[in-house]
Amino acid sequence: MILADKIIEERKKNGWSQEELAEKLGVSRQSVSKWESAQSVPDLNRILNMSKIFGVSTDYLLKDEIDTVQKNYESIAVEVESKNIKNVSMEEAVDFLKISEENSMWSALSIFLYIASPIVLLILSGLAESKLFGVSEDMIISVGVPVLLFMVALGVYISIGCGNRAKKYKFISRNEIETAYGVDGLVREKKNNHSNKSTNTIAIGVVACILACVPLLVSTALTDEDYIIFNMVALLIFIIAVSVNRMAQVGLVKDSYDKLLQEGDFTVANKKIATVINKVSSVYWGIALAIYLAWSLYTMKWGFTWIVWPVAGVLYAVVINITKIFVKAED
Repeated sequence: MILADKIIEERKKNGWSQEELAEKLGVSRQSVSKWESAQSVPDLNRILNMSKIFGVSTDYLLKDEIDTVQKNYESIAVEVESKNIKNVSMEEAVDFLKISEENSMWSALSIFLYIASPIVLLILSGLAESKLFGVSEDMIISVGVPVLLFMVALGVYISIGCGNRAKKYKFISRNEIETAYGVDGLVREKKNNHSNKSTNTIAIGVVACILACVPLLVSTALTDEDYIIFNMVALLIFIIAVSVNRMAQVGLVKDSYDKLLQEGDFTVANKKIATVINKVSSVYWGIALAIYLAWSLYTMKWGFTWIVWPVAGVLYAVVINITKIFVKAED
């Protein structure tokens, strides 16, 4: 039994809450909570005070802690050798979370760039159709298309950079892992703190995506001016791009916690599936982008071709479910 478990056991034996024990020791409730979840270890003076309060020896509190940790390491070593389980130290876990948080911002930015890439082209196309400000089709080709291609290329560059930064920790999402003492407690606390932000951001993002088509529908009903319609399509795409950017960022941070805790889509059983899904997703959205750009550039009907994205979103769920079925069938 480790020290954290003994603190819990002795506290409950005496019928004390965490607040009551904290008061007796002269510390905050959060400190007791961290001791009991093995996120931190009390200093020697606190341990001496606890031995007096609980009426137990310091040897009782500490000896099994040392023995248990040693046995755990020996057990882990045997298991790692037999099952090829990867160890993740506290230092590695902290570094992985730091890189994942940074990458979440950059990866979300690349997604924004992919979705928002045709906005300049749309605005110029609307102005050219309405013959405003002297915008011509030549200007669409010479300005709008290069801007679109630059934004897509920048998005690809950012994605490659994120992949390179996270490369050394790929094993965390691919292999079964064993985390060092205290890592699970630290990560779980961060995940719990992140949970409300993630839920609210995703809810707002979904609502924004649904309402994004309202300006386009209203303008279509009230006017037939091409530049207004094209601008409303550009606004729709911008709102979706911002919403998906925010949802992707919080989703990627949550995934980093799940990877270390081996929960959600990253349980040991799901890791093989997750690896395949990541590859399928990359190919799928690459094809969707290629279809969208090819269709839009060929027809120049940007006010209609945006329909590719909601259709792709619906079909994506179907493709992922089929992928899961095939992977499980192979196993």
